[in-house]
Amino acid sequence: MELSYIPSPSRGVLYLGPIPLRGYAFCIIIGVFVAVWLGNKRWIARGGRTGTVADIAVWAVPFGLVGGRLYHVITDYELYFSPGRDWVDAFKVWEGGLGIWGAIALGALGAWIGARRRGIPMPAYADAVAPGIAFAQAIGRWGNWFNQELYGRETHVPWALHITSSEGGRVPGYYHPTFLYESLWCVGVALLVIWADRRFKLGHGRAFALYVAAYCVGRGWIEYMRVDDAHHILGLRLNDWTAIIVFLLAVTYIVVSSRLRPGREAVVEPGVSDGSADDTEAAAEAVDKSEDKSEAKAEIKAEIKAEADVAAEAEVKDETESATKKS
Repeated sequence: MELSYIPSPSRGVLYLGPIPLRGYAFCIIIGVFVAVWLGNKRWIARGGRTGTVADIAVWAVPFGLVGGRLYHVITDYELYFSPGRDWVDAFKVWEGGLGIWGAIALGALGAWIGARRRGIPMPAYADAVAPGIAFAQAIGRWGNWFNQELYGRETHVPWALHITSSEGGRVPGYYHPTFLYESLWCVGVALLVIWADRRFKLGHGRAFALYVAAYCVGRGWIEYMRVDDAHHILGLRLNDWTAIIVFLLAVTYIVVSSRLRPGREAVVEPGVSDGSADDTEAAAEAVDKSEDKSEAKAEIKAEIKAEADVAAEAEVKDETESATKKS
């Protein structure tokens, strides 16, 4: 008898009349709101306008959802297109199945389109939203808990996940809660990126690259623990290979970018002052011009006053001479 464990919900959907309220969908939606909220705060702190992050997210989120679903369907095509399967299930996103690799890749394309329409540098935007994306992933992973999916090997640790469903080939029992491991890891990644960004003033996409690299490290060992069906290459799950390759690309980007473009962007959004050196110089120049104008006005006033004094002295002299002649 297990003294302690993480219980699974009896069902992942509630019905409000005919309307289904799915736990998986709620986790995704809440994660998106958190990402946009935090991204907006970081964007404003970098010198951007309020609302810009949300405007670009309108492009990024739909692209990300499509990309995440495509990656899942392509890499697990046998779940939808093998004999006895219904290909229509490939469109049932609410039943789970979003690959983060595809979500980030296609979501980045959508964000690039939105950023380009506003004349905003994509790397700066990516840096602003990186921690928020990690927090969104941490929240989104709880959707797997509602669906009783993506758990690890069987275990009897006190925090074991109790799987009760036998649908889809599941075997009821106690397993490693890999959804929880990844959720906690993503929180750590978000905090790491926030700290590193403040400490080292990361710019030109390096904060986002750090998020990607750190996430890949955690995803590698967590993926290795999972027992759900997956394609294997040379003994490793496909997602492990993906994590390794993406990690190397992210680290390479950080190294090359820091050499080619050190520092941080001075301006992240056109027409918005961020207190940079250029803005300070412009303000100083304006003050200098203002002082020059003041000096010129003072000189003119002095000349006018001098001419008035000369005219007054001449008038007094004429009156004196006139009085002398009369006497």
